[in-house]
Amino acid sequence: MNALQRYHAANLPDLLEKINRNSIGLDDYFERFFNEGCTNYPPYNLVSVSNHESRLEVALAGFKRKDVSVYTEYGKLIIKGEKEEKKEPETYAHRGLAQRSFTRTWTLSDDTKVEDVKFEDGMLTIKLAKVVPDHHAKKDYL
Repeated sequence: MNALQRYHAANLPDLLEKINRNSIGLDDYFERFFNEGCTNYPPYNLVSVSNHESRLEVALAGFKRKDVSVYTEYGKLIIKGEKEEKKEPETYAHRGLAQRSFTRTWTLSDDTKVEDVKFEDGMLTIKLAKVVPDHHAKKDYL
């Protein structure tokens, strides 16, 4: 019974380090949980168009097409925005539009693929489609 340990909030980093060391496949989860900064930038909408189609809308006011990259890797959809800092800082009376570099990642299910990507007027639109394997698709026999 001496092998059981009680962990309190103060011991949380130690506990998570032990869990992370002994986990397979959860290391990315803990890394994202503790190392992601502001997770609500840039703002986005996920619109369910139909059972087989969704649309991801990401608001990127102030970004140009050359500043943004969209790609998939290891089952994740990744959007990166690189914003160069101005050499001469401006003085703002109010600054409501955030224009900072970011990386935003969404995990895609195995049956989801990126169909189309558009960037118009500061709005990035990504069309996502569900791929139904042949053995799951509806087949009429009569």
